[in-house]
Amino acid sequence: KKVADAPPVVVKTLPAAGDEAVDPGLKEVRVTFSKAMADKSWSWATDPGRGAALPVGDNKPYYDKDQRTCAVAVKLEPETTYAVWLNNEKFANFVDADGTPSLPYLLV
Repeated sequence: KKVADAPPVVVKTLPAAGDEAVDPGLKEVRVTFSKAMADKSWSWATDPGRGAALPVGDNKPYYDKDQRTCAVAVKLEPETTYAVWLNNEKFANFVDADGTPSLPYLLV
C-alpha cells in the first residue's frame, strides 16, 4: 500500500492542534493534508461542545498551488477556545482528487 491508496489525512495545522498560545492577531488557519485535494471542497464544521465556532471572514477558503494546504481567513478573539472539525459524520467535503473523503480531524 502507498499513501496514494489511503484516504487523505491531516498532517499539519497552523496553528498546531492544542496550541494554547495562539496569537489572536492570526489572520488565517491553515490545514495540510497527506495528498492533493479536490479544489473548492472543504468542510469546516463547528463543534460547540468543545469550543466556539471558528470566526471566518467573508473570504472563502482556498487551496495553495500544491492542492494539499487549505487556508481560511479568521478574526480570532483573545482568551477564546475554538473547535472545528475538518470533516465529520455529517460533513465530509474535504475530499481528494478521486473523491475519497479525508478522515475526520478535530482542530482545537
